[in-house]
Amino acid sequence: MVAKWIEALTGSLEQKKQYKQYKARIEALPEPYAAAAKALDRYFMYYGGYTDGDTLVTMLSDSADLWERAAVDGTPVSEIVGDDPVEFAETFAQSYGGAQWIDKERARLTKAIEAAERKERK
Repeated sequence: MVAKWIEALTGSLEQKKQYKQYKARIEALPEPYAAAAKALDRYFMYYGGYTDGDTLVTMLSDSADLWERAAVDGTPVSEIVGDDPVEFAETFAQSYGGAQWIDKERARLTKAIEAAERKERK
């Protein structure tokens, strides 16, 4: 019962555990894969803006899988991200869908414009 109360205030404890596991996996990567993974992680946090923890944890876990596999295979970072790391990161993040913070603002903007148009017609 206490766990449910805590989760109601702080969010899913399981998601926090999965996130910590992800961070440990990234820290364990050899260079330059760790640096590339950390750079993408930072970008995902700014770009993604996901409100759904499950989507975020899944995306980050898949990112860790990608970098772990690349490290094992010795795949150069440039072969993973290509010529445009921003495009790679955004395409990667967009493939996970999920609700984003900007969705709320898009809805708010649409409602505000519709309300302004209704006032204009009066």
